[in-house]
Amino acid sequence: MTDAINLLVGLALGANLLALGSSRLPSIIRAAAIQGIVLGVIPLLLKPEFHWLVALVSIGTIAIKGFVIPALLLRALRAANIAREEHPLLGFIPSLLIGASATVGAVILAGHLPLLPEHRGLLLVPGALATLVSGLVLLVGRTKAISQVCGYLILENGIYLFGLLLIRGTPLIVEAGILLDLTVAIFVIGIIVDRIQREFDSLDTGKLTSLHE
Repeated sequence: MTDAINLLVGLALGANLLALGSSRLPSIIRAAAIQGIVLGVIPLLLKPEFHWLVALVSIGTIAIKGFVIPALLLRALRAANIAREEHPLLGFIPSLLIGASATVGAVILAGHLPLLPEHRGLLLVPGALATLVSGLVLLVGRTKAISQVCGYLILENGIYLFGLLLIRGTPLIVEAGILLDLTVAIFVIGIIVDRIQREFDSLDTGKLTSLHE
């Protein structure tokens, strides 16, 4: 079971690097979608005995992060008629190097943390740390609103991975709350993206600096 969980976390880490190294917005959205689906499966493996709340949150995570939110982002992308992040604040190669370094550093750091015995063989902690860093890099290093939304989504996935460490002791109430907050936040961001597109005919958030009273 540990090997299966680590394989899924490894796929999630690969999605981080794919999002950081790609200039194509559809690829970034698909990377976030794949990561959401992968993370939705992990709770079912962490808790061998069936629990309706765990199953409900897993299904909700897969549906919302893997399909609903990516579909909304792809729709916004088609409406904006853009396909690439052309002038990021942080280049794609430096972003990829930061993500890779964060992954290696997270694995080393996790080896020195006082983790519970059942967590020592898992990659949940390094996966969570590396995903947090990757989401933050996307969030602050890109200029397109779609990329920033994906960065926010990946950042939340890192928090979600940390929450899975408590799955054996507590039900997934916290994760369910985070999922609800994420859904509301994405809808709000979607409205903001639409307003930016209507006002500037672009999804470059840098144009917001031209606003004045």
